[in-house]
Amino acid sequence: MNREAIFLLIRGGHIIDPSQGIDQVGDLLVAEGKIVQVRDTAIQSPLFSPTPHPDEIKTQHLDARGLVVCPGFVDLHCHLREPGFEDKETIATGTKAAAIGGFTTVCCMANTKPPLDTPAAVDWIKQKASRDSSVAVLPIGCITKERKGEELTDMTGLAEAGVVAFSDDGDPVANSQLMRHAMEYSRDLGLPVIDHCEDKTLSDIGIINEGQMSAKCGLQGIPAAAEEIMVARDLILAKLTKARLHIAHASTKGSVELIRRAKEKGISVTAEVTPHHLTLTEERIIGKDSNEPFDTNAKVNPPLRTKEDVQALIKGLKDGVIDAIATDHAPHTLGDKNCRLELAAFGISGFETALGCLMALVQEGKIDLTMLLSKLTCEPAKVIGRSGELGTLKTGAPANITILDPDQEWIVDSRNFASKGKNTPYDGYKFKGKVMATIAQGKLVYTDDSLVITRSEVTKQSHG
Repeated sequence: MNREAIFLLIRGGHIIDPSQGIDQVGDLLVAEGKIVQVRDTAIQSPLFSPTPHPDEIKTQHLDARGLVVCPGFVDLHCHLREPGFEDKETIATGTKAAAIGGFTTVCCMANTKPPLDTPAAVDWIKQKASRDSSVAVLPIGCITKERKGEELTDMTGLAEAGVVAFSDDGDPVANSQLMRHAMEYSRDLGLPVIDHCEDKTLSDIGIINEGQMSAKCGLQGIPAAAEEIMVARDLILAKLTKARLHIAHASTKGSVELIRRAKEKGISVTAEVTPHHLTLTEERIIGKDSNEPFDTNAKVNPPLRTKEDVQALIKGLKDGVIDAIATDHAPHTLGDKNCRLELAAFGISGFETALGCLMALVQEGKIDLTMLLSKLTCEPAKVIGRSGELGTLKTGAPANITILDPDQEWIVDSRNFASKGKNTPYDGYKFKGKVMATIAQGKLVYTDDSLVITRSEVTKQSHG
């Protein structure tokens, strides 16, 4: 029986792989779900063929001239809502949206119903994802049972079931002794704690950032201190336990400085920031429609902060204080958002707008493209201990690839989102920079209509 190999040859793209320091125009060859070769087009070496030699090679040629080819994006923080909140999102719709956004791996948070607080719940996610998902789904397990902050989960059992981290995201672990024990267990298991930093005694009735804007609008504010108090506490606990701590959705200048000092002292801490906290400020809460004074799609937790905070977050990215960009994709129904601001749910649907809004930082000279891609690829992979496997185009690695056009202009229309969540403050925005194709485990899971692909060219191999 003839052995057939299916190749994908991505030709003439600008290949940027921060994990290996690659920045060149070249070809990228994929076979059997793996990266086979990255070839500089200036060097006319033959393309490598896997052994044993197949009798037939079927090759898809993807013309990437004028496009950037990079490792597939890795999202450390998203909400796929399933099980329990399928009206907001499902694994199928969420991962389809992720693929459109260039993400080939997403880490799903545990605040589902039931929450991911048992090995059985984690197994259910893995099985469901194996059937329905367009991209890889890595589950995050709960720190406490039912996310109540009262009793630790079976963290060992969750680790054996395959979680990549522990988090009660959406709720902090208020009890310091319990958090200490959680960090000690996570240290011994070699997994990070992803920390939702919020002192709810300060934030619980808040709606937007506390400051001039909240005073002007007559809205209850959420002070920066609500975040920074918990960041400080858990950095102290990380020092005490020598555990790996990851700060989720950092949003304030004060948090950046606390993390900076902790890293200087050798504390094992990493941090993430969201696209919306890098590109929007608290003023965005004002509605565009004169009949609607506030835009509920800009209501998010932690809230959009000040221009000074945004500048500090960008500086934190450049300085290496903030390690990764994560979407915190939080889809909601129209009913969740189509109501008074005080009643509206917190959250932004972020997969499909992530690259577009972040490219503005590159175009404005605030960060360069290679740095942006590192924060979306190799650095988040490092946080969850998957450096050799994810976020890289290294030979032999799984073929997770994102192809983007840094010059493509497009207008956000949430009605066309693959996600069930249409809740975005970027609706109607014009972006420059778009994902054109996403390849997960060697399979094309998304292609823009304008991309040129030549399919199924068959080459007979001669042996001997």
